[in-house]
Amino acid sequence: MQAHVASRLAKALAKWDGKNDAMARQAIVAAHEKYQLAAILEKGRKANGMTIATHTTKGIHPDLKIKHTTNLAVCFEELPTLDELGSHVLNSQESLADATGDGAYNASAYELYLLLDCKVEGATLGALLQSSDADAVSALGHEPVEAEQVAEEIVFLLENKCVKPATHALGKQIYWLSGTNPSSDKDYCLLAPLYPASLVHQAYLQIHPTRYGLKNLAARKARRDGNVHECAYEEYPDWALQKMGGTKPQNVSHLNSERRGDNYLLSSLPPPAWKTNQRYLPLHANSVFERAFGTRRTVRGAVKTFLAFLLTDPEPNRPTRQKVDNFLDSLIDELIVYAGELQSQPAGWTLDKRYENLALPEKLWLDPQRAAMSDEGEFAQHWLRQEWPTQVGKRFAHWLNAQLQGKLPVGDAEAREWQRVLLSDESFMVTGGAA
Repeated sequence: MQAHVASRLAKALAKWDGKNDAMARQAIVAAHEKYQLAAILEKGRKANGMTIATHTTKGIHPDLKIKHTTNLAVCFEELPTLDELGSHVLNSQESLADATGDGAYNASAYELYLLLDCKVEGATLGALLQSSDADAVSALGHEPVEAEQVAEEIVFLLENKCVKPATHALGKQIYWLSGTNPSSDKDYCLLAPLYPASLVHQAYLQIHPTRYGLKNLAARKARRDGNVHECAYEEYPDWALQKMGGTKPQNVSHLNSERRGDNYLLSSLPPPAWKTNQRYLPLHANSVFERAFGTRRTVRGAVKTFLAFLLTDPEPNRPTRQKVDNFLDSLIDELIVYAGELQSQPAGWTLDKRYENLALPEKLWLDPQRAAMSDEGEFAQHWLRQEWPTQVGKRFAHWLNAQLQGKLPVGDAEAREWQRVLLSDESFMVTGGAA
């Protein structure tokens, strides 16, 4: 136990090596106070409103209480193996559970959990204490009676606080057909999905350092500036960032707090094998905005609803601005999905004579892999100049203005706003490989 605490202290102090300013000195003093075995045990004993889980309910909704809803702590190696990605791919030696419950005790509970997860001759300290192992109990350094009480209090952290399976109206429920008759209520069971906290955190630990590592950032900057770089860079097209917990991510869980509430959602667009419907390809068109994009059912519906709202002559106030932004967001979402479908076509698909009339900025946008073809050096140079995003933004603004019949005038300032919103999503400039 002392060795574990010492390693935790060393890790905390390593962040301040070579620093001697006021902030560093304060942090070093705080670390020495925090990483003491007695302090960890004492604070952990007070965290009786916490639970340790690999699958949590607060990840679904932060107001769910651990005493009233089921949280699971599973052994990853005992999960059934599936073709799909899931928690079964995790290794218990590398991936940890999460501490969730009362946000005020997240850090204390997690430190105690790490201590209880220490291995002693193949068994965890927590398991030994739960089985009342005499050596483990006596190692707590108290009189026998008091040591047993301390052991009982700290292993309470590992116990399920909700004995019977339970969910809540604030959670998610899915009625799943378990029988053969979809018209019979008896043939359905109720599934209550839990948040895979351990899997999400492990994915974050792999994605974040790669995406925001210094080498990757330098290579990405070279791409934006149109310069050559010695390294390739890794990209995650069409991803999204979900913030959980708002300004208090600790109210969700400890690992969520470590990520500052950041949760990465990877793209779930259809695979390339699902061919794009031919009628949505820009055949013999100067722009995808002429027919291909605008004829999609979801786009037509969004534009129709948007125009109907504007025809009511709404008051120029904040609620109106919010509705306009929401309509715009829905159209941008559709545009990104549509672009993803075309970008999944084979590299160089715009070389087909049927697309020779398509404007160059849109070819650069929708056929980015063509720039990597050996005989497309001129195309690659145009792509690297990065002039096409602004040009595509203007074309989108012009199309939208026409669809709205001038009811929402798009002048130069508004056009720049449309472009800013459009180009703020990195998936709009899908790339990959070396710059």
